[in-house]
Amino acid sequence: QVQLVESGGGLVQAGGSLRLSCAADIRTFTGSAMGWFRQGPGKEREFVAAVNWSGKGTLYADSVKGRFTISRDNAKNTIYLQMNNLKPEDTAIYYCAAATTPYDTKILSDYAYWGQGTQVTVSS
Repeated sequence: QVQLVESGGGLVQAGGSLRLSCAADIRTFTGSAMGWFRQGPGKEREFVAAVNWSGKGTLYADSVKGRFTISRDNAKNTIYLQMNNLKPEDTAIYYCAAATTPYDTKILSDYAYWGQGTQVTVSS
């Protein structure tokens, strides 16, 4: 059974930091690129960051470049999203996803498996 479980969300003031984690079952994680997406109130789900299977290739949305860092630990079947200098516009539910390709991708339809999401709220 496919499982992706996010953790680490919460409430933080603008300028603060949070670290999200996503633990996956080994069948979902092995050989897959992984990504983070987010969906703000009244908005469509949007790409945030992706990492390829090896962990050496990453992609970021322009809105988070330089502030967020995605990484993965293949020994732990886990990916992370370090979020620094958070802004109120980063407020959203953040979703972890596993792609059907080992190559980092921004395309939502390349992701077949999704977690339940974790809420991130940034106050001004």
